[in-house]
Amino acid sequence: MSTSVHDDPLSGPLSDPLARERAHLAASRAALRAMRADVESLDISDVTANWVNAAVLERQIEDRVKALADLSDTPLFFGRLDYAHAPGAERAEGAEGAEGERPRPEAAYRTLHIGRRHVHDADGDPMVIDWRAPVSQPFYQASRKDPKDVELRRRFGYTGGEITAYEDERLTDPAEAAATSKLLQREIERPRVGPMRDIVATIQPEQDEIVRAGLSGSVCVQGGPGTGKTAVGLHRVAYLLYAHRERLARTGTLVIGPNRSFLHYIEQVLPALGELTVRQATVDDLVAHVEVRGTDEAATAVVKGDARMAEVLRRALYSHVSMPAEPVVVVRGSRRWRVAAYEVEELVRELLDRGIRYGAAREALPQRIAHAVLVQMERAGEAPDDRVQNAVARNAAVKACVKAVWPAVDPARLVLRLLSEPEFLAEHAEGLLTEDERKAVLWAKPARSVKTAKWSAADAVLIDEAADLIERTHSLGHVVLDEAQDLSPMQYRAVGRRCTTGSATVLGDLAQGTTPWATRSWREALAHLGKEEAVVEELTAGFRVPTDVIAYASRLLPHIAPGLTPVASVRENPGFFEIRDADGTADVVAACRELLRREGSVGLIAADVRVPELARELTDAGVGHLAPGEETTEGARLTLVPASLAKGLEYDYVVLDEPRAVVDGEPDERTGLRRLYVCLTRAVSGLIVTHTAPLPRQLSA
Repeated sequence: MSTSVHDDPLSGPLSDPLARERAHLAASRAALRAMRADVESLDISDVTANWVNAAVLERQIEDRVKALADLSDTPLFFGRLDYAHAPGAERAEGAEGAEGERPRPEAAYRTLHIGRRHVHDADGDPMVIDWRAPVSQPFYQASRKDPKDVELRRRFGYTGGEITAYEDERLTDPAEAAATSKLLQREIERPRVGPMRDIVATIQPEQDEIVRAGLSGSVCVQGGPGTGKTAVGLHRVAYLLYAHRERLARTGTLVIGPNRSFLHYIEQVLPALGELTVRQATVDDLVAHVEVRGTDEAATAVVKGDARMAEVLRRALYSHVSMPAEPVVVVRGSRRWRVAAYEVEELVRELLDRGIRYGAAREALPQRIAHAVLVQMERAGEAPDDRVQNAVARNAAVKACVKAVWPAVDPARLVLRLLSEPEFLAEHAEGLLTEDERKAVLWAKPARSVKTAKWSAADAVLIDEAADLIERTHSLGHVVLDEAQDLSPMQYRAVGRRCTTGSATVLGDLAQGTTPWATRSWREALAHLGKEEAVVEELTAGFRVPTDVIAYASRLLPHIAPGLTPVASVRENPGFFEIRDADGTADVVAACRELLRREGSVGLIAADVRVPELARELTDAGVGHLAPGEETTEGARLTLVPASLAKGLEYDYVVLDEPRAVVDGEPDERTGLRRLYVCLTRAVSGLIVTHTAPLPRQLSA
């Protein structure tokens, strides 16, 4: 495989390959502008029956126009495939070809340019093929051992939006030796400023297998720092929306991240791939039934997040159901119809045995009682219909019976009572929680009402569980859950409720679990999620973190995640790594200034308690800085990051302040060492560790 890179100034005759590719890029951009103009010129005045249809169609047109935007600094295509033979219609069909999709026109072409979206000319002939199309897959999967009928794979190098280089790999030529792609390495190691970018040009074969896994199955990806698991999850969403667009348009997709800073960091990836409709949220957003104003001690949060609390809630909820002591007497006209108490009890027990949700059973009970009355009417020679049954179900006597036997329950009030009344909690936690655990979850000062209660994040999850016991939570078609290792069992259940009839992509790293309730096993986590059948894949090739940095951070693995495979950096550029003794915060600021003289973004990561002092020192020294979630620019490249918010973020260069303080900032040593592992692995090109206190002993060689 050839790895020579052909560079050229922005000029040259069309006989030159680089000039021809530039000409194709210019023509493709013109074709994309024409496609956008065609959509913008659509007149829908004569095709909509009413204003509702018109509004829906206008929104669809607006979304299509946005999806066809040509981002001048983003390459329209990044690769090219030359097939030995035309791929054939069977290869060009989409994943839902069985649903009637016609073979794509690119099936008839031997040379295909691969890019972020499909572009065709005025005749409908393809100029750029969407990277998600089956015919594009060999760009990621073809090799000398299995060329997949590809003779040549060409990668392009860009400066801004202009092609400046290309690199050819002749997969069927036995004379060429396999080697690492230089352009691929350049793209991976390119300095980054601003939000996370897509990796569509650099997806590796093992990542591509996960990206293109089917919609029907769930996937769990264990990936260490720099293995690209977040990017894989986002590209998987983009692929599924391409392959199953109609289905997911009906059922919806959702990306769940650990915090707002993380979601802001990744929010541009899917739009850059042409996908504008994917919702992003945190777990706290999903369970926002009440305003969260309080916090829990770690021991309390662990108990509240335990899966046993689901059974406590179920018992407490159904304790409201009682058996009738009196018959139901329905008066209609001059007749009185009597349903004995034992008959109503049979109906109640039947609904309990069916295991349907509390609210659904409560709605069904009046109809069951009404049906019993209709049976008596029919025996008496009457011929009642459905209208009569509905009228009986709304009868005051029936409604009074249902209210007494199966009363309405508010989920927040149910949780309020459990956390406020020791006797109520003890009754329903019998055999599930110990006395000490019950004491841990009880409020020291019970709240008077739902509105005045200082709910914690863990309380909101309990309310969400109770709400689902009463009414079924709406299920989506696909959910991506990132940084999943930090969720409690009850949080997993909350996410699982959002995809009971759909599938999930679970992303995480067991070594980066930094909550006291962090999962120890993906199989255990998947069971709580309700996706026991999910396939667990492991990514161990590191594309982001320099070799020396990941090797140093991996010294912590035996102490935080024994048995986990260390990440192996595959980067050619070793970057740099230094540990410096510091006399004070002035030395930390000096390290930041040193890194700001380099190209790329810089992160100063410190224990949360040290952030205010460092912010003052930076300001006094005239060094501008941003907070996590604020977008870096060429003029503002330093971000001051509390250790608690570092997860999932990355910077070209990092200064890590006082590792011992990072460890000491957590409730226990294991969690502190995991937090330190996260902070050590945020750098893409270089890391400086500054310290005055001794380093944690676990970092010793």
